Amino acid sequence: MLLQAVVTALGLWLASEWIPGVEVLSTGSLIAAAVLLGIVNALVRPVLTFVTLPITFITFGLFLLVVNAATIGLVAMMLGGFNIIGFWPGIGAAVITGLVSTIAGWFIGEKKD
Repeated sequence: MLLQAVVTALGLWLASEWIPGVEVLSTGSLIAAAVLLGIVNALVRPVLTFVTLPITFITFGLFLLVVNAATIGLVAMMLGGFNIIGFWPGIGAAVITGLVSTIAGWFIGEKKD
């Protein structure tokens, strides 16, 4: 879980550097945003994914970008030092964070028991 928070923080930081409209005001805000995003992804995202399943199916899964952007936007609304200004910066942050997580997954891999 700690490693996932670090990867998420890296993705959010890269999004703040590359995407205009994504702002992280401090390192503490970045860490809090990463941890809170992990909690929101565990609790809220499954419900949003289930509710939006028909439109996700029709769009061949592309609507999941909107769901991911919504979860990042929810985190931004909860934290004062993390801001998403607009819809497209939210989509960009979702794409960057997802790519960073995917690339990290390739290198980290799964634990073998």
